[in-house]
Amino acid sequence: MRDKNEREKGLAELKAEISLKAKKGVDFILAATVCWFGIFIIWRFTLISSYEKSVFTFILGGGLLPLAFAFSKIIKTTWKIKDNPLQPLGLWLNFAQLIYFPFLFFIFVKYPDYFIMAYAIITGAHLFPYAWFYEEKGYAVAAVAISVGAMAIALLVDPVDIFYVPLFTATLLLVLGFRILYSNNKQFKTNRQV
Repeated sequence: MRDKNEREKGLAELKAEISLKAKKGVDFILAATVCWFGIFIIWRFTLISSYEKSVFTFILGGGLLPLAFAFSKIIKTTWKIKDNPLQPLGLWLNFAQLIYFPFLFFIFVKYPDYFIMAYAIITGAHLFPYAWFYEEKGYAVAAVAISVGAMAIALLVDPVDIFYVPLFTATLLLVLGFRILYSNNKQFKTNRQV
């Protein structure tokens, strides 16, 4: 029993270190927010086919990592935390969404009007494990809300109005980003007092 408690304490300390130094991944959330607002603009204001909008969505999504890197410099987050064996897990959790891409490509080819819904569901769903990783419930709430909300919007609106999906996704990511910034600020103040 004592060994189990020590392991759990050690795991909690490793997670706390990542959470503090990586600032709960807020740099990626803010970068995703910018990308999703850009995706909204593509789906709302361009007069091209859904297929072409999907292609531009992929291209815009490619800007996520450079944008996250820029936000990390501004917010001063740490991407590599030496001697923390949990650190690579964050990257693996992010790569997990790539496994859903065959489904996304199927939608892209067969039902391009609903591509953005599928992309939003994958984006939302991949956030869920970060609730555990960063000890941040906002990730779990956002994961469910984005996934279910994207599907609900797609069921309720005509394909011509599907642009509400990226607007909804971007807005929830922004709310999550502000929640994390607030949480990080609170955690930083608590650690300074200790």
